Amino acid sequence: MGGSPFRLIALVALPLLVAGSAAQAQDYPTKPVKWVVPYTPAGTTDILARIIGQYLSDHLGQQFVIDNRPGAGNNIGTEVVVNSPPDGYTLLLVNPANGINATLYKRLPFNFLRDIAPVAGIIRVPNVMEVNPAFPAKTVAEFIAYGKMHPGKINMASSGNGTSVHLSGELFMAMTGIKMTHVPYRGSGPALTDLIAGTVDVMFDNLPASIEFIKSGKLRGLAVTTDKRNEALPDVPTVGETVTGYEASAWFGMGAPKGTPEAIIAKLNRTINAALQDPTMRARLADLGGIPLTGSPADFGKVMASETEKWGKAVKFSGASIE
Repeated sequence: MGGSPFRLIALVALPLLVAGSAAQAQDYPTKPVKWVVPYTPAGTTDILARIIGQYLSDHLGQQFVIDNRPGAGNNIGTEVVVNSPPDGYTLLLVNPANGINATLYKRLPFNFLRDIAPVAGIIRVPNVMEVNPAFPAKTVAEFIAYGKMHPGKINMASSGNGTSVHLSGELFMAMTGIKMTHVPYRGSGPALTDLIAGTVDVMFDNLPASIEFIKSGKLRGLAVTTDKRNEALPDVPTVGETVTGYEASAWFGMGAPKGTPEAIIAKLNRTINAALQDPTMRARLADLGGIPLTGSPADFGKVMASETEKWGKAVKFSGASIE
């Protein structure tokens, strides 16, 4: 029985590599983990990262440090992760902008679906159409009527060009025929500050970032953007109850640089899924209006792909484009 010495070395080395990878995952993490959030603090992505990050810190024995990297509509933070070592110590808070930007930007130094490995889904949430309480419209129908009487006079805030917050508003304009002036911010936090102050008039924000302001009366929720009402705001109707066929939602999860060891991804996935099954965590996410997005890394990969395709169509429909 013969064979190449190189083949024999490879056969011996392969189990050692597999064992080494498993041991690496078993020990992981051995130092703090950086979780990049491509937005300013206080928005939905930041809130979710801090909630889940605390659970991961508590259950994996190392600090998961939230690293806010806003700018370029989410692309700066994403590029940081794409260019980081694939060792599990730099992660990405994946959000709708990742899927949207694949079509919205004509040139990107990375390919989201190719360069970011799916780790785990976290939640899916509606956006909420909300106005400053001083705004004259109290319903979606009144808002549309006001918009048609004052074309271009309504200032629509968003968390940035090409975000689901922005495109939810673009879709609303396309389906109602009204024209609003888009005012992009570097995240939901500063946009909400100006909306509460009355500097801008309306926003289609991710529900988790806005729900407490709506409940406290600092903002008026006109409608949620999903096809069903949300349990966290049962008295707030859907946009679709007035604008037939309108639907939009946001999705969030964790990604890692391509090439991150599967065993590390699996460990993170198991821990996040455990967090989503924890009664206390489920209650916190439900209070934010979120629906848990459990499943395997492959399941979240399918979400990433389908949402990239869906929002790509919305981008083309709106005519939006960024060089």
